[in-house]
Amino acid sequence: MKSLKALNHSLANPKGAFDVLESPVFGREVSFAEHLEASGLFPLKPTQLEIFQINLGKMCNQVCKHCHVDAGPDRKEIMTRQTMLECLRVIKSESSLHTVDLTGGAPEMNPDFRWLVEEIRSSRPDIKIIVRCNLTIILANPRFHDLPDFFKTNRVEVVSSLPYFTASRTDSQRGDGVFDKSLEALKRLNAVGYGMENSDLVLNLVYNPAGAFLPGDQSELEKEFKKKLLDRYGIHFNSLFTITNIPISRFLEYLVRSENYEGYMEKLVDSYNPSAAAGVMCRNTLSIGWDGYLYDCDFNQMLEMKVEKGASQHIAEWNSASLLQRSIQINNHCFGCTAGAGSSCGGATA
Repeated sequence: MKSLKALNHSLANPKGAFDVLESPVFGREVSFAEHLEASGLFPLKPTQLEIFQINLGKMCNQVCKHCHVDAGPDRKEIMTRQTMLECLRVIKSESSLHTVDLTGGAPEMNPDFRWLVEEIRSSRPDIKIIVRCNLTIILANPRFHDLPDFFKTNRVEVVSSLPYFTASRTDSQRGDGVFDKSLEALKRLNAVGYGMENSDLVLNLVYNPAGAFLPGDQSELEKEFKKKLLDRYGIHFNSLFTITNIPISRFLEYLVRSENYEGYMEKLVDSYNPSAAAGVMCRNTLSIGWDGYLYDCDFNQMLEMKVEKGASQHIAEWNSASLLQRSIQINNHCFGCTAGAGSSCGGATA
């Protein structure tokens, strides 16, 4: 099997060795491009430019085992206000954009986070603003304690990861004490109306499997989470999104270290679903890196696979026509988004 360094290198190169997966587990060559071609989807093309997912930086107050961003307190990469201004320029001019999805790291740790949210809301009152909040940031420092009220004032939709409704499984993935802090943060969000019945303040949770397996049925898991969290802790939320762990960064390290890499890839390949492939998020979403470079998705961003040459590759060079005509950059890590019911930042796709 390839070394971790070699796997990361080939993942980042669409023409690299990982583009055709050779493994004694498979006993055959496997190519994501060939699967797309068999589904009538190659080359993979955008359908529209509807969602901006903006990474405000890799700084985070947590160090989660499955984090594909490799985020943590020691990361210094952070989006500047100048790059934010370039993003705002495009958000104001592109009427097809209906959602701005702010992520990190912990996006709230960017010193210009609140300024950006307020600028987006004032310039595009109609647009949906999503913040991917890790919950514990609300309790991390007194300057973050009012985040629930800030979110409410600016009509921000909150999406938060909660690996499970028990402390042991949550803390094993996200760190000691994270479960209890997450519950307290959820209660504070509920207290201002988030996730409550007859409220328009949306609070969604994200479930990632704790090991080398695919998530279960999204609707069934949502029912279970809702019942357990309400019965045990009095917590309400709107929807649960199931997201498959993509074999890159820290999760790839775990797969290699635990000798689960080949088995996990085999599972992803054998679960390929053409319907999920047709609905992958990269067809209507663009990922903007903390430095302003453009990527087909958040996972490609972490592999430094910029959008295709010929399309505008930086937000300062924005050209919607070239971006709509581009071919989406793919590699075999993309099997993660097309396995089973599919996976996107908004949950299952098929």
